[in-house]
Amino acid sequence: MEETHGTVVSNNNSSRHLRMDFSHGSQEPCIWSSPEGGHVMDIGKHIFCNRSLNMKNIVAVGFDMDYTLAQYKPETFESLAYEGTIRKLVYDLGYPRELLNWSFDWKYMVRGLVLDKKRGNILKMDRHKYVKVAYHGFKELSKEEKVCTYGNTLIRDAFDEPDYALIDTLFSLAEAYLFAQLVDLRDNNPGNFPDSTDYASMYKDVRAAVDLCHRDGTLKQMVAKDPKRYINEDPSIVPMLKMLRDSGRSTFLVTNSFWDYTNIVMNFLCTSRTVDGTRKCNFDWLQHFDVVITGSAKPGFFHDDSRANLFEVEPKSGMLINTDNGSPMPQVGDISPSSSLKARNESCRVFQGGNVGHLHKLLSIESSSQVLYVGDHIYGDILRSKKVLGWRTMLVVPELEREVELLWKLRDTRKQLRLLRNQRDLIEDKIHHLKWSLKFDDISPREKQKLSSELDALESQREQVRLSHQEAQRENHQKFHKVWGQLMKTGYQNSRFAHQKRGIIGPILPIPVVILEIPRPENQNGKGLIEFHSKDWARFFTFYLYHYTQRRTTH
Repeated sequence: MEETHGTVVSNNNSSRHLRMDFSHGSQEPCIWSSPEGGHVMDIGKHIFCNRSLNMKNIVAVGFDMDYTLAQYKPETFESLAYEGTIRKLVYDLGYPRELLNWSFDWKYMVRGLVLDKKRGNILKMDRHKYVKVAYHGFKELSKEEKVCTYGNTLIRDAFDEPDYALIDTLFSLAEAYLFAQLVDLRDNNPGNFPDSTDYASMYKDVRAAVDLCHRDGTLKQMVAKDPKRYINEDPSIVPMLKMLRDSGRSTFLVTNSFWDYTNIVMNFLCTSRTVDGTRKCNFDWLQHFDVVITGSAKPGFFHDDSRANLFEVEPKSGMLINTDNGSPMPQVGDISPSSSLKARNESCRVFQGGNVGHLHKLLSIESSSQVLYVGDHIYGDILRSKKVLGWRTMLVVPELEREVELLWKLRDTRKQLRLLRNQRDLIEDKIHHLKWSLKFDDISPREKQKLSSELDALESQREQVRLSHQEAQRENHQKFHKVWGQLMKTGYQNSRFAHQKRGIIGPILPIPVVILEIPRPENQNGKGLIEFHSKDWARFFTFYLYHYTQRRTTH
């Protein structure tokens, strides 16, 4: 095996071994597979394959950047967003200066919540849209209050815009926390707010402040100054991209961020360190992609009928150059080779705007099912590209790493919960049987008294078991999150967040590797099985594959 090459595959009968060396500073090689099933790894690093995907049919693999390749640190990045929003509310929108003294608990909010703008409530629902956990600001609502507010209606609420806001992205956690703080502030100090300021208008102001932070570049300027403070380093990214390109596939990047910020972030993730520990900002990372599209304005980008113009970006200057659907256009009066013509000779071309039709043309994609796209936004990245285009899609759910580890750690507790649930069901069956028996007229008074005594005892036992079960279930959920519980569950039901991903996320099973059938590099016509260990595929997040096939196969 030649370790000087980037990718080497052994071709013996006993094992197939794919090895990729880090070329940007890491001392240890990246082992994608090893003989006899590989090495032991934490369960949070495993890949769980819920639907089979034949990589032989995939000719192009694409990535989003923010929260996909670039995993932001919530303790610093979300705090930065929170503080910037606070300043906009105080200095631009006239909110009380006491907001400047507030602090942010970045662990409090989770994805999958729903904000009730009119009532100032934050909700967690199950897959049937029944409200199971509800807070008004930071005050928990009682069961009676939840039923009165959300259960006593003839027509089920859709819990959608414009009256509700969905917290489905990691970018939204800071604004949800700030909204809850403002709700409490208004309730406790009504005199500090005009009568016209209701909960909905406060949420609107929060959204406006967040948008201001993004528009004036406040957040990205801070990240650009010190990327290491806000973004996790991932030494697996470059080997992963090399592996994909060495297998003959095209790779592309589609991000809503503009070129200047994209270049800084991708330099941090992909480019080697200098001697003094700093990072050079260059364009070496472009060698890992065929096409980069910035300022894509997803999800609108995924509509082929979008009339967005496609501009080519000159990497060094950032200048935008007109194109004819991606083809370079000669500049009027320019008799020398233009920068756009020079860009044609580059291995990677950088663009801004456009739509998915332009991307298909640039990559010579014949069928949308030949594309695998990796993203973190269930609406902006995954559902739109899947339902509109038929792309194969992969969802990044970083929270699942800890969730899967806890599920495994608490497996005995979950077994005990199932036993308590079964005990409750058994008692319920006995109670129903006794109540039915008491309805018969032919039983003797003595027998009736005996059955009534048994019924009273069972009902008392049922109440004790019910309380024990509920308390054990509450304690179990609080081990996942002190307020909202398990991300993918609400009681025994799948949560709304999990239900959104039906077809993306199936049963969570401890499967150590994913076996993908792809052509061997040395024989493009043959088929080879190569094991990809998730530890190396993505160290800081868990990927979930999903795609629609005529026969849905679950592994």
